[in-house]
Amino acid sequence: MSAFWSRILVALAALPVVLGLVWLGGWWLLALGVVAGLIALHEYFTMIRELRPLALGGFTGLVLALLGARLGGLVWMLGGFMSTFATAFLLHQVARTKASATTAVASTVLGVAWIGLGLGHLVMLRDLGPHGRLAALTVLIAVFAADTIAYFTGRLLGRHKLVPTLSPGKTWEGFVAGVVAAVFVAFVALYKQHFLSIPESIVLGLVIAIASALGDLFESALKRDMHVKDAGSVLAGHGGVLDRLDSVLFAAVASFYAILVLQ
Repeated sequence: MSAFWSRILVALAALPVVLGLVWLGGWWLLALGVVAGLIALHEYFTMIRELRPLALGGFTGLVLALLGARLGGLVWMLGGFMSTFATAFLLHQVARTKASATTAVASTVLGVAWIGLGLGHLVMLRDLGPHGRLAALTVLIAVFAADTIAYFTGRLLGRHKLVPTLSPGKTWEGFVAGVVAAVFVAFVALYKQHFLSIPESIVLGLVIAIASALGDLFESALKRDMHVKDAGSVLAGHGGVLDRLDSVLFAAVASFYAILVLQ
């Protein structure tokens, strides 16, 4: 089976499950976040293994950050995340590796900040008052729509490279189409829902689209540094879990604070 059709089939199988667990929210979403986060963080540590990250410290920090986001919101999530510094440092002291403490600890903390805080903000977005379910689903569907439309538009019409030094496959045509898709989804999802006004929903769509693209480019920059094509292969044509989460991780954070400002 070609990578193209693998990509389609994986999306059709996984998207309803993800959206269903987000719809349920609570501990169901936390469980999804922990499983996806641990797999993505493992892929990240594998990708940067030459930097000698402290994997156990990272896994601990991610779980505590997500648990904190579920139990106590932003402050508890940051408290769980901050434990990564101490845990990684202590593990480095007892490890036999001769790797630089600065490099090992910093690369570990970066992974937890990127993946753990990104997913933690998605958990908090789902718990954001009576409209949390609508907000979380809108963000996820908008990211999916932007990625999908940008991918197909880039393949069919793409002529002008977006950032060729980081991701040669990304085009301005695809990016613009993705922005339109994200804005359309946000507008339709929030129209007359007594949550955000029409102008505010358009702003949210723009925030989602831009953050989503930046998240994709951020992972591309890391993969280029580490000379790898995909973070993993567990999702067939999609690559690894991290390759599918990269856009969501940035979009969830940006959307959470955008909604707080817009409400």
